[in-house]
Amino acid sequence: MKKRILIFFLFLIGHFSAQEIKNVRLLDHWFSDTIMTSSSQVRFSSCWAFVQNGKEYGVIGSTEGAHFFELTDKDSLRFVDFVPGRFQSAQAITREYKHYQNYVYAICDEGPSSLQIIDVSFLPDSVHLVADLQDQNFGKSHNLFVDSANALLYLTLVNPIVNGNELGMVPLRVYSLANPLYPNVLWEGPNDIPEVHDLYVRNNQAILNCGFDGIRTYNFSNPANPTYVNNLSFYPQQGYNHQGWLSPDGSTYVFADETAGLPLKKCRVTANGQIQVQQFFGTENTPYLKTPHNVQISNEFAFVSYYNDGLRIFDLRNNPPTEIGVYDTYIDNAITNGFSMWGAWGVHATLPSERILISDRNNGFFLFRFDRSIFTPSSSEHVQLYPNPSSLGETVFLRLPKDEVSEFEVRIDDASGNLVADFQVYQQSYATLTNDLAVGCYFVRITWTNYLGESQTEMLKWMKYD
Repeated sequence: MKKRILIFFLFLIGHFSAQEIKNVRLLDHWFSDTIMTSSSQVRFSSCWAFVQNGKEYGVIGSTEGAHFFELTDKDSLRFVDFVPGRFQSAQAITREYKHYQNYVYAICDEGPSSLQIIDVSFLPDSVHLVADLQDQNFGKSHNLFVDSANALLYLTLVNPIVNGNELGMVPLRVYSLANPLYPNVLWEGPNDIPEVHDLYVRNNQAILNCGFDGIRTYNFSNPANPTYVNNLSFYPQQGYNHQGWLSPDGSTYVFADETAGLPLKKCRVTANGQIQVQQFFGTENTPYLKTPHNVQISNEFAFVSYYNDGLRIFDLRNNPPTEIGVYDTYIDNAITNGFSMWGAWGVHATLPSERILISDRNNGFFLFRFDRSIFTPSSSEHVQLYPNPSSLGETVFLRLPKDEVSEFEVRIDDASGNLVADFQVYQQSYATLTNDLAVGCYFVRITWTNYLGESQTEMLKWMKYD
């Protein structure tokens, strides 16, 4: 169902050039000023990405509904289609999406909303709303998760609506997707806490983010009668437990407290499902307290959307994890600096192409590239040059200590002391060295300024062979 709306594809590299950028490249950006909003200028909410018919797609929520884009082979956001939400209003500021088989499931947490099921099997041509469920089982919801392996849909903070009347909040409901168009309720609970804000599920193990009640884990091997596993009701630097993500190898869980100034928590996950907080990390709380919102992780990296700050990427292999990637999507505002729910909201970083999506509540949809292969070697206390020695035509990288610096100078001399290259690097903690130099021995001099304002220099020997 196509809707004719005015779409602005803006490459705002110049607009955001004054913002903080490190090791992250903006590929494309979409924004529309025709979408309804209030004085807050909040138009957008969450995002999700998925693969359908061999292509990658992204969806972003707005006050009006769901906007679908193809992530093209040329790294652009190509608008495909729009599905209006059941409730369209400047107050519809919380929409979430998940993908299962040929469908995208959409929810909203404001007004007389519903569970919408959108058929995406016709992509890249169009998408189609095929179910709009509002009854004793569905209404407005805050979040959702799909366990594809077990065909289960989880909805949090469900408020069913019948004949315009809200029936009351249910912390969590679990539905069978045996028929993807007619989810069937299997269980609801827990009955002793007021909310489940978000969750992550794998191998029938569900980790529930329960706001001020911390974390709970359940086993849903029998989804109609899950078993309680354990909880993490109290932990250091505790706030409002918002959302978390489990690493592909199942050993690490990272979660965010939606409380200004509090760090992210990196946790160890034991064989029996216990979650143990091990380390705290995050971006610096200057010039104001920072608030992480959503996180996704690989075995090596954490990708985080920060209110007012945009995308932040951390290396989980360091203790504590260190910040190695930054792209600020939000222009600082004295009114919102401090705790606010403006700026970056959603993040998606699990696509096969490794491209990253950020939804910014004020500034729209962002498509990024962060080259993970460059950061495969762990960071070091010293400048790294790899591979070394290297062969002709082989790509060689320089990385600054701990990836903390994003501006430095490089000078390369041959064995006779003759200058062969001299350049400056901006907005990156790494550099790619020219591979057209002849076989031989070279000396690479790297100069930068550390956080104390002191000039630092390292000299490395680089060998090239045929």
